[in-house]
This record gives sequence, C-alpha cells and structure tokens, in this order.
Amino acid sequence: MTDILLPDRATTAAPPARRGDIGAVGLVLGGALSVQFGSAVAALLFPRTGVFGAVTLRLTISAVLLLVVCRPRLRGRDRGDWLAAGAFGLALAGMNSIFYQAIDRIPLGPAVTLEVLGPLALSVFTGRRAASWACAGVALAGVALLGQGGFDRLDPLGAGLALAAGATWAAYIVLSARVGARFQGADGLAVALTVAALVTLPPGLATTGTVLLDPSVLALGAVLAVMASGLPYTLELLALRRLPTATFAVLMSLGPAVAALAGYLVLGQELHATEVLAIALVIAASVGAVQVNAAAAARPGRR
Repeated sequence: MTDILLPDRATTAAPPARRGDIGAVGLVLGGALSVQFGSAVAALLFPRTGVFGAVTLRLTISAVLLLVVCRPRLRGRDRGDWLAAGAFGLALAGMNSIFYQAIDRIPLGPAVTLEVLGPLALSVFTGRRAASWACAGVALAGVALLGQGGFDRLDPLGAGLALAAGATWAAYIVLSARVGARFQGADGLAVALTVAALVTLPPGLATTGTVLLDPSVLALGAVLAVMASGLPYTLELLALRRLPTATFAVLMSLGPAVAALAGYLVLGQELHATEVLAIALVIAASVGAVQVNAAAAARPGRR
C-alpha cells in the first residue's frame, strides 16, 4: 500500500514536456507491482509468523532501513512536529495491521478493491462535485457486485476489515501531507515508521516469539520490507519528479487490478467474472474522481 492523491503533491506537477514520459509511467507501475506482490509475500508469511508477526517484520525492518539511509534530523523539533509524526505512525500501524488481517481472510484483489474506497471517499468528499458523486456511485456498484450473495465467498469479517483499512488509508493520506509540510525529505516518514514499529512490536513478539528471529523468516521479512515499502517509495519519488500529480494518481488507482494479478500468480487466488467486473468498476470510479478533481484544479482562479 502506498500514498495516493496526496494533497501536498498538487503543486509538484512536472513540466508539460515531460508529462508523457513513458519511463516515469514505468516507475509508477513498477512501484505498484512491488507493493502488491509484497502483500502476496506477506500472505505467504502468515502461516509461520501470523498476521502480527508479518506486520512487525515489515514495519521494523523498513524503519531500520530508512533510519540508516535518511539519518533524520531530530533536534529543534516542536511539540506539533512530534504529534504529527506520532499520529502518522499510528495510522501506518493501523493501516498495515488491519489490511493484513483482511488479506488473511479474503483474496488480495477484492481486499485492495474495498480498501481503495477510503482514498476514493476522501477524494469525493473534498471535491464536493456532482461528477465526484457519480464516481462514488460507480464504486458502490462495484462493491455491490463484490457482495453479491452476502459476501459469502469473501467472508464478511474480512470485507469489513478491508473497508476499515481503507478508512485508515484515508487518514494516512491526510497525515502524510501534514508531516511532509513539517519535515524535510523522508525524515518524517522515518520517524513515523519507527513509531509504527514500536506499536506493532509487542503484539508481534507476543504472538510469534522467537520465530521472528529464524533466518528464513527474517529473509522473507526483509523481502517484504523492501517490496512493500523501500522500493515503491523510491520509485514513486522518482516518478513524481517527472509526472503530473493527476497522472500519478490515475496510475495508482490500478492497484486493485495489480493486486488481483499478484494474488493469482503468487497465491493461486482465482476471481469470478463478477469480481473482475467489480474491480474494473472501482478502478474506473477512482480514475474518474482523479480526473474530475484535476480538471477543477486547472480552472482559472484555482491554485
């Protein structure tokens, strides 16, 4: 999972000459593939570490790697900085923990489809336009298809957890913008990941114990941390220097489709035709919402 539709990225659009850069599109798609296949790796870890163990491995290793690479400057920070970074860290911990609980119960593709409704709802409510509400209606149609038959195949608890993960994802987006405005570079993310690791470490150790220290488990945890955090964050950062925000967000909206592919290839999770259609509807709704907001922002008098 990565940050899409970030408010503070609206002013980072690339020059017109570079907007069609195919290489930058490849970077975004590479990041999306890394994230979703990383989630598939996490699902492979669940039988050995449990959900909390997998979350602990991802966040702890990611935090250590980012602290080593960034070496964040911590002196001179005020109370507001620490509160923002702490809240961001709690959102990270909640988002990852809840989402991993969801994909332990339902296939990866539908889980990401339900989760992406959180950022979509944020986009719709902040947009406050008729076209945005139409996009929300399309997304709800997709959810109705996923729930055909009362979510019997998906497991009601797993579907509910995926929706809750979407709510924490929306909170993550808002808090990410605030932290980005207070910290230089990735310093705020390094601090937030440290907070998230400290929050998830106790339940991870309590439920898994010394299994987390097994070399093969640690190796898979390192792969998970790199695929789900380190590599996609880097690829997205490079892409955002060459792509306008709206294009970036549209590409990130393809997450459910990439997740369905990862679930099929890595975990052998097949989807029914109605579920494929549902995923397509949610993707279309996300793309539409991004385009509506981008068009409104481009009107004269808007910044």
